[in-house]
Amino acid sequence: MDDNYLAAPDRYQRQPYRPVGRHGLRLPGIGLGLWHNFGAGSDPATAKAMVHQAFDLGITHFDLANNYGPPPGSAELTFGTLLKRSLAPYRDELIIASKAGYVMWDGPYGDGGSAKYLFASLHQSLRRLGLDYVDIFYHHRPDPRTPLEETCQALALMVRQGKALYIGLSNYPAPLAAKAAARLAELGTPCLVNQLKYSLFQRDVEPDTLPACREHGMGVVAFSPLAGGLLSDRYLAGIPADSRAASASPFLTADQITEEKLATVRALHALALQRGQSLSQLALQWVLRDPVVSCALIGASHPQQITSAVDALGQPPLDDDLQQKILSILA
Repeated sequence: MDDNYLAAPDRYQRQPYRPVGRHGLRLPGIGLGLWHNFGAGSDPATAKAMVHQAFDLGITHFDLANNYGPPPGSAELTFGTLLKRSLAPYRDELIIASKAGYVMWDGPYGDGGSAKYLFASLHQSLRRLGLDYVDIFYHHRPDPRTPLEETCQALALMVRQGKALYIGLSNYPAPLAAKAAARLAELGTPCLVNQLKYSLFQRDVEPDTLPACREHGMGVVAFSPLAGGLLSDRYLAGIPADSRAASASPFLTADQITEEKLATVRALHALALQRGQSLSQLALQWVLRDPVVSCALIGASHPQQITSAVDALGQPPLDDDLQQKILSILA
């Protein structure tokens, strides 16, 4: 135990908690994703500072997956250590999520959507985290090789066995999300949430997938709401040497940063400055403007980024005129 950490007493006054579809659970508007900067090569002191800062700012939702790192599994080990040493007294205040669906180990049972893989992965995640259950367990991506029925039955069984409180989907497009949600409801385990890549630069979920989630009572958790950092002030003058794009990150590559895209970033940045806020805050407000979006997951490399993100929730809402200006810039 780390006796030096006491959570901020005003943490639940720092941001609103939003409904998740037609479920009783509420999530903070901003959650912390641990897919980056929490692997084996990360600085333990910085990782601890970021998690503590997040919780002090009312971030109760921590999002992981079996393959987060690098290497795969190491982010869960990092977070499990923090749980044991300083967050154990607050376990019942935390919403801890994990996922399975991408390649995790060699052989035919190391990825996909089969019951064999999903249960093996969940058990491994629980051991790494040092937990008896996770609050949300996601199927990380659709698997065309596995019948949807098998995947849904496995997910529902996890809840019945008490190894997960809620079930989520991730990266499921509208028709498949609707089909999975209907089957899970028949199995007595309504789907809590669909986690989707959604930002000002990734709006393909707006016409169909967001309405499908609303129709089936699911909330939406938005990941990569800052487009891998592109929707920040980091790239206004090009690609910094210490940026994700310069380091061949899978989340943002140099070839994605065209002059046309940078011109859009600069125009959005100027609009944000007129409102007295940062571009990243404006971008977060965009994905949260629809009530079906329950939480926007941010990544961070230092605590101040987390503070700035939470501060976005205190900014004036995006009125219709401002939304039209944003759309005209994106056109």
